[in-house]
Amino acid sequence: MTLPYSKEFLEQLKLNGYSSETIYNYERDLNTFDSYLEREHQKISFSKITKDIIEQFVIYLSSSDRKTAHGEKAKVVLNNRSINRIITSLRRYFSYLVEMNFPVPVLPESIKLVYVNKLRHSQVSEYEGLTKLIESPNIFEKNKIVALRNRAMLETLFASGMRISELINLRRIQLDATGRIFIEGKGKKQRFIYLTDRAQRHIKNYLVERTDDFPYLFVSMRGANAGNKVKHISPNYLQAKIKSYRELLGINIPTSAHSLRHGFATYLAEQGANPAAIQILLGHESLETNTRYVHASDKYAEDTHRKFHPLKD
Repeated sequence: MTLPYSKEFLEQLKLNGYSSETIYNYERDLNTFDSYLEREHQKISFSKITKDIIEQFVIYLSSSDRKTAHGEKAKVVLNNRSINRIITSLRRYFSYLVEMNFPVPVLPESIKLVYVNKLRHSQVSEYEGLTKLIESPNIFEKNKIVALRNRAMLETLFASGMRISELINLRRIQLDATGRIFIEGKGKKQRFIYLTDRAQRHIKNYLVERTDDFPYLFVSMRGANAGNKVKHISPNYLQAKIKSYRELLGINIPTSAHSLRHGFATYLAEQGANPAAIQILLGHESLETNTRYVHASDKYAEDTHRKFHPLKD
């Protein structure tokens, strides 16, 4: 089975300004559902899909026997947040069918998300650990300009809270002396991000060593993209480097580029930053999205307890 009007649905997302990465995720999630129907309900037509079948699909997603779209056994068991992302994609697709007056077997609002523990313990390194990670390129990289570039990238991530996709797409022309950068982020939403004096200093140190006139701020020094004026550095490279630095430093908490964004928000919350301000800085639509950064901070909880508990003495 191929889900009807799925190509038109993806095309509409493109027309509405969704990023290629987001569209890819929607397509992958729909393919997961389509492949499930092919394997488990081979003779069923799209019009015969029921709410019960979708509930079976949700159970299947949490199973260790889940298969990929290519029929291979999935290597990773999905957690409830990942399952909800797939369900949300399915609901958005069904909503599109309703909007276009196409036949829809199940109303999107009847497809329920699974429970997620919103207060799960955050995997954010201690402030000292993140600081060591940010500074580590100067220790572990033998090539001076690579060390300066990687240090500048990590400083920029933690200083601004930007996404890795926003970081690698930065151009030199976006920089000015104020440390304020206007960017177009996820879903083509526009906002300002702000650099600390420290981050600006490390970017300047890196650019002093650049001898090219390439437009992107962070470019490859070697590999397939090296010397290519229209290419920026690969996000996979940066993620691999963060993993390598973490292991060399002996940091046992899984850490990624997103961890620096998460840490940025968490430690701002610790210092008492207004959640509405954090929302603007991160480019989130919902204020509720940011509450996890406050909940995630053990120090914030401890300080709140010490400050406000009525039986302090």
